[in-house]
Amino acid sequence: MTGRTAKAGKKSQRGRLRIVAGIWRSRLLEIADVPGLRPTAERIRETVFNWLTPHLAGARCLDLFAGTGALGLEALSRGAAEALFIEASPVAARTLQKNIATLEAKNATVRRTDARRYLLTSGADQFDIVFLDPPFADELLGDLCKLLDESSILAPDALLYIEEDRGSPEAVLPPNWQTLKTKSAGNVRYSLVKPANES
Repeated sequence: MTGRTAKAGKKSQRGRLRIVAGIWRSRLLEIADVPGLRPTAERIRETVFNWLTPHLAGARCLDLFAGTGALGLEALSRGAAEALFIEASPVAARTLQKNIATLEAKNATVRRTDARRYLLTSGADQFDIVFLDPPFADELLGDLCKLLDESSILAPDALLYIEEDRGSPEAVLPPNWQTLKTKSAGNVRYSLVKPANES
């Protein structure tokens, strides 16, 4: 989530990220001092995790472009089994690692690498839920969805959460991917997507 403007919805305390619900409810965590880095707004997270609630228990989550880790940490707080956070910024990655240590989250791992590089070299890892929230200005969503579709990273019945710029055309998704839900808040359009299941 590096390199974007602030998002709509209820704001966290300046410089702090608040976990909305679950075992870490209301915990405040540090936000790295990286220009443009903002957590997904609390109001949006409330909606997204209402959508995801039936699928969270025991889920393996991948938080690409993790930034503050707001989405992956919220998932862990609400019952996901584990989360892998991908973040290229060394400052953001260090702060995220510090927050994970503060929460004593044994089921969270940070990997400091580029999201595209990770998808090209991920090997046999598979995930039930993928959070995909790249910097809006980079217009990466279409290419990243294609990479995900061509990889073996998506478990059967996997779900993707996608954030994009409301003012830009919607990203072109791979054939047979289905948008289950979509909403907008401020400059953000966010969706829950079901990739094609080839099994």
